[in-house]
Amino acid sequence: MKDKGIISQVFAKNVFNDTVMKERLDPEVYKELKDRIKENKPLTLDIADAVAKQMKNWALENGATHFTHWFQPLTGVTAEKHDSFLDIEDGMPIMDFDGKRLIKGEPDASSFPSGGLRATFEARGYTAWDPTSYAFVKDGTLYIPTAFCSYGGEALDKKTPLLRSMEVIDKQALRLVKLFGLKANKVVTTVGAEQEYFLISKDVYEKRRDLYICGRTLFGAKPPKGQELDDHYFGKIKSQVAEFMKDLDINLWKLGVYSKTKHNEVAPAQHELAPVYGTTNIATDHNQITMAVMKEVANNHGMVCLLHEKPFKGVNGSGKHNNWSISTATGINLLDPGKNPSTNMRFLLFLTAVISAVDTYQDLLRISVASASNDHRLGANEAPPAIISMFIGEELQDILESIERGEEYKEKLAVEMETGVSVITHFNKDKNDRNRTSPFAFTGNKFEFRMPGSMQSIAEPNIVLDTAVGEVFKQYADRLEKTENFDEELKNLIKEEYGKHKRIVFNGNNYSDEWKKEAEKRGLKNYRTTVDTIPHLTDTKNVKLFVNNGVFTESELNARREIMFESYNKQIHIESETMLDMLDKEIVPCVINFKKDLSKELINLAALYVMKNNSLEKDLFDKINLLCEKLYTEKNQLIKANDLFLNCQDECEKASICKDKIIPAMDKVREAVDSLEGIIGKRYWSIPDYTDILYSVKY
Repeated sequence: MKDKGIISQVFAKNVFNDTVMKERLDPEVYKELKDRIKENKPLTLDIADAVAKQMKNWALENGATHFTHWFQPLTGVTAEKHDSFLDIEDGMPIMDFDGKRLIKGEPDASSFPSGGLRATFEARGYTAWDPTSYAFVKDGTLYIPTAFCSYGGEALDKKTPLLRSMEVIDKQALRLVKLFGLKANKVVTTVGAEQEYFLISKDVYEKRRDLYICGRTLFGAKPPKGQELDDHYFGKIKSQVAEFMKDLDINLWKLGVYSKTKHNEVAPAQHELAPVYGTTNIATDHNQITMAVMKEVANNHGMVCLLHEKPFKGVNGSGKHNNWSISTATGINLLDPGKNPSTNMRFLLFLTAVISAVDTYQDLLRISVASASNDHRLGANEAPPAIISMFIGEELQDILESIERGEEYKEKLAVEMETGVSVITHFNKDKNDRNRTSPFAFTGNKFEFRMPGSMQSIAEPNIVLDTAVGEVFKQYADRLEKTENFDEELKNLIKEEYGKHKRIVFNGNNYSDEWKKEAEKRGLKNYRTTVDTIPHLTDTKNVKLFVNNGVFTESELNARREIMFESYNKQIHIESETMLDMLDKEIVPCVINFKKDLSKELINLAALYVMKNNSLEKDLFDKINLLCEKLYTEKNQLIKANDLFLNCQDECEKASICKDKIIPAMDKVREAVDSLEGIIGKRYWSIPDYTDILYSVKY
């Protein structure tokens, strides 16, 4: 009997997916479409016309009046230009849409970041349909996932290089797979992106200028109760939040997004959504859809969804764990160790390749998650440090160490879990614990990259992973294809490669000071901030990796380097200007009003001859004065730093000013303001404090 539950009723209801295409397309057209996608071949115009006709009819039946080429420019968010299906024939309106309009669009490219690839007057850009990612209907519009490039063919988006990198790892992994006698015609990487976020009341959000301009609070004293009791983590979900989550799931399911898990996270008002993983480019599209739908649904429930990595100082920030694996198109997971990993040589080769890639290109992985907002989070107790390392667990490390030493591995017996409660069924423990402090951890049949920030696209880290691992696969295939003794050469390859790259493997506490010292001894890189990382994007080794594999041209890499600097600088400058604006229009008036009333009280007490030198009122007044003097001094330092920034023309130098001048000045201004907030009466403080915000959503 078929499942009649809500999920089966609504799932992919608004998606022009494989099931819909199979029903609507001519069988020959459908087969040709699927074959060309499988073989990475471009579609003919005849096929595109046939698909476009049925896509339009389906979209109209589902309430669409417009279509849009939905793309992911280098702004970090998605973009869309809506055109109606309306056309005119013999003076009468008709609904029209053909293959040309399906496979190609032409949005204005002049105002998107290009990093110097385009001059201001060069406006033409093209969007090109990605037939591997399904179109969908949302809010009366047919959304067509597309790549975005300039008139000269340069990639101006995140999807194009992601698709290129997926072709790299597909091509090279197939070479290795065939050496093991496995029949496969395609290898894909798969991703599941866990999404952390905060939910707060719309009322308090609208009273915090820093939140709605910058996405994070620039001021805020520590609340009496934060996350110390760990009572929010996995706790009962508040009814208003539960209704939001229910509505969110239904909206995502309709769009074919595999939303599966939901729970409270560590910080008050913080939550998480986790999907079932899917093919990397589709998972990337789905994550962009998820972030957009989260904001819309929250608004409908009187709340605001915050995706910033660190909206509140002193409580956990939000990340986006990127669960990455490699599979054949038929579903064989190439990172599944099986029951006996010590004898699973195919798995051990693929595992070693990932170790080699992460060690060799650790700088690129760090760069892929670099942003001004993620700098607030990395290295704090809720996120891994800026040092890239890998957790593979004791069992796999012991197996690889045995191979390196040329010794036979002695498998450890399974240990039964003992709870001390007789009624609870006994079961075998996993052979390894999980390491939540590791940036890149093996978790059974996939790697969890825990450094990406909650509001960034997952395209960047997956471009790096697919390209870097694909490059190592190429090197391995070149070597193994030439050997006459495959088994012996395979074992020698694993032995040599693990020996060269095992420095990246660390199963201990990544938060400890001892690890930082040990990592330095091992020669691992520690790029603490975004400004430290960006220049290394165009290091010779990295340019060679991307250019040789056809993922980026050198000019595209240089452009992305410039865009990273520019984005960082703009974000910090907006924050510093917002801070000064709030000081002048909100914070200082609060302080003045409080001082004025306190001064009157001191005068009254003096007139009554009850004023004492060591009185509570006098002590409070002196504290306020000292903090006001400090605030005045630090505010002037911030103004000077901003002037220095504005008078600088070079983006790299401006980034250094942000890191070394503006951010330290902002920290000192905040320190003074947060101290003032802690002693000024609540009725004088005009903006919601952390208690108001974090506990604004009630049961």
